[in-house]
Amino acid sequence: MMLAGCASASAESKDGDEVTEVRLGYFANVTHAPALIGLSEGLFEDALGDVDLSIEVFNAGPSAIEALSAGAIDATYIGPNPAINTFIQSGGASARVIAGATTGGAALVVRDGIAGANDLAGATIASPQLGNTQDVALRSWLAGEGYETSISGESDVTISPTENAQTLTLFQDGQLDGAWLPEPWVSRLVIEAGANVLVDEADLWPDGAFPTTVLLVRAEFAEEHPDVVDELLEGHINSVKWLDKNAEEAASVINGALEDATGKGLPDDVLDRALEHVTFSVDPHADAFQKLVENGTVAGTQKEGSIDGLFDLRALNALLEKDGEEPISAAGIGEE
Repeated sequence: MMLAGCASASAESKDGDEVTEVRLGYFANVTHAPALIGLSEGLFEDALGDVDLSIEVFNAGPSAIEALSAGAIDATYIGPNPAINTFIQSGGASARVIAGATTGGAALVVRDGIAGANDLAGATIASPQLGNTQDVALRSWLAGEGYETSISGESDVTISPTENAQTLTLFQDGQLDGAWLPEPWVSRLVIEAGANVLVDEADLWPDGAFPTTVLLVRAEFAEEHPDVVDELLEGHINSVKWLDKNAEEAASVINGALEDATGKGLPDDVLDRALEHVTFSVDPHADAFQKLVENGTVAGTQKEGSIDGLFDLRALNALLEKDGEEPISAAGIGEE
């Protein structure tokens, strides 16, 4: 765990208790650029004031959810399906989505010789982790193409949950036929390993808009420390605004933050391609979440259940109203 913080003074919680730290998770992906910018530009630090910020880097959503559920982190940038999963499994008690972060930036890439869905029988396809957003998208898409998949046992197409960096190596070595990944890994496989895009996930959604990353907060922490959550949210909003206002500078700052997190930056052509396929917005696209619930059920990675109450956009909309901006809809599945 890496630490970034200010002084050791504290903020007061709803119950009068002091909180000295907020613990935030994120992934070293282009789809988590608002987190990268918020950290590298000091925007979270500015918004949190005297409350320290500690950060933890994850590879995929299920791992971040495990940490959130265990109380090891208080909030995380995460894909929508793990957020849905923890909410349903906990009966709505675990966490709340308080903002969107990123739209787009995920695709199925394949080796030469695979020209369509009919060529995938017997193939081995990677996803970042069982039950993460891209894993669910892959499994539900394959089901729609008539393939049976299983999380244990025989499948028409073998799905191999694999850490993203290892996926690149395995694909280059010819041990994988493809992968459904977020950016920048889609662009890395295309440019560095000669993969071809078989399915751009944007093509599966109305107007090409689908949520890739949201900001999720542990419900207990939000209840006990609403002021700190508001400050974290303010830093997040400022990060998204920074990305909008500094498009020309964004690539170099994102790359520096990726290098800080992983020890290695990205080639310019990879990063440029990745950024062409994502949009940064505080809108979580709540209207897409019922479809995501259906996808998770079809994929067999999630049990059936209600997501009523998953969103709490009241603080987000209060901050947007303060800036004279339009409110964001919770699509009837939460407070706004």
